Amino acid sequence: MNVIDRVDRVVLLNEEGIATGTAPRLEVHSADTPLHLAFSCYITRDDGQVLMTRRALGKRTWPGAWTNSCCGHPRPGENPEVAVERRIHEELGMRISELTIMLPDFRYSATDASGVLENEVCPVYLARTADVPRPDPDEVAEYQWVSWDDVTLAARQTPWLLSPWSALQLVALSEVAA
Repeated sequence: MNVIDRVDRVVLLNEEGIATGTAPRLEVHSADTPLHLAFSCYITRDDGQVLMTRRALGKRTWPGAWTNSCCGHPRPGENPEVAVERRIHEELGMRISELTIMLPDFRYSATDASGVLENEVCPVYLARTADVPRPDPDEVAEYQWVSWDDVTLAARQTPWLLSPWSALQLVALSEVAA
């Protein structure tokens, strides 16, 4: 196994959320994606706005969809918080000052228009930053800072405008904050 194969793997899970093995990230997402570990993160700044990103048009699933600030997969043996910070830096060129888990047991599955199934246990984090995004164009087509109220309203009234995980997470986050 080469170095890329060792680091670009996802953690496979059983129905109880217990790790059962690993698989190459690029091979695991298909029409029959096994349950695996992921994460989502919403980044806020001091004025209370949240960073929403639009997935790059070259992404395999939900290309061009508006979604959370950052998402990804912890590598086997990688601390989830370290994975979140790593992906924020890789995707957005940002550093964060705080990281809080908000929805530790979030799980979803959804199939995009190409037939690829997302099937993830996906803890949701909230982060803070003072940095300006410098997105990797292979990951992020564009971004927007928006109010929580506006993006939560969009998730409730027009969920098809967002990635399915983001629409579900935003509603769940608003219920946790209430």
